[in-house]
Amino acid sequence: MSEVRGFRCSNAARDRGDSIVGTAPRGTYWVLIEHRGGWPINGFEGLDIDWRVRSEVFYAAQSLRARILLIRRPGRRTRGGPGVWGVMHLEGPGLLHQMWGEWEDDSDLLAIVEALEACAAQSETAQSETLQSETGLLPPVVLVCAHGQHDVCCAVRGRPVAAVLAERWPDLVWECTHVGGDRFAANILVVPDGVYYGNLDEDTAVEVIAGHLADEIDGFHLRGYTDLNSLEQVAVAAVLRERGPAGRFAYGIGSVDSADGVWTVRVIDRRTASATVDVDITVSRSDPHFLTCRGVERAVANVFTVVGMRPGDPLR
Repeated sequence: MSEVRGFRCSNAARDRGDSIVGTAPRGTYWVLIEHRGGWPINGFEGLDIDWRVRSEVFYAAQSLRARILLIRRPGRRTRGGPGVWGVMHLEGPGLLHQMWGEWEDDSDLLAIVEALEACAAQSETAQSETLQSETGLLPPVVLVCAHGQHDVCCAVRGRPVAAVLAERWPDLVWECTHVGGDRFAANILVVPDGVYYGNLDEDTAVEVIAGHLADEIDGFHLRGYTDLNSLEQVAVAAVLRERGPAGRFAYGIGSVDSADGVWTVRVIDRRTASATVDVDITVSRSDPHFLTCRGVERAVANVFTVVGMRPGDPLR
């Protein structure tokens, strides 16, 4: 087992030079539930609430592959009292939806089920109209993983980052439960934008989030965009590193092809009429390592290597 003699997966990953690019989990829906008390190791699934409510919310989220995250404001925690919930949806470029509500009784959380249904259907109901009215008008939500029960590194590295960000943007920043990639702590997920950042500390986190809020994202500390697969994430990050910061939806994907063990991802610059960039990527496997602080056996991970980049054929 890896959790011996103070082993820390984030320290080991930094020592090995593990790449963070291409590691953002896929997803376009997120459910946020404020819970000020202690967080169970399995987050929402272990929460001590009415099992019927928990099941309905869980299965509604599962049907859309939505990730459920417990959230709380950084700093001193107080138990009890009303909280908020949020449903986030990345529908597409520029279509970023948020729905918020309050809860005190367990049954209040059933409103999440209705919100998820409204997000998915985009129907002409009053709830759907509320959803549309908030499209693109609300600032993004900055979630810093600080789930110490899941992985010690998330708390040790995440909480100081959450605290310094909350000083700058108190209304936007929350601590949250596990978002994936423990060894890349401190990890930040920005929703509904669907952007993962990793390997952050107090200084770099402020720079990264300031850039994000200005819609100037660069490829450094970027794990990936959640509406893209791993190869596409690597390609976009490579273009951002080469050409400099750009907006969240400045680049799209034209095609993904493979030949002779090399993947070629065509990245489209949406800011121009026809410009494209072809990024060549190879994929290999790492040596086995303990990838989390609680890991009971070594595991391997994909290693993405950018081996070429060149202008692609213009779009017609």
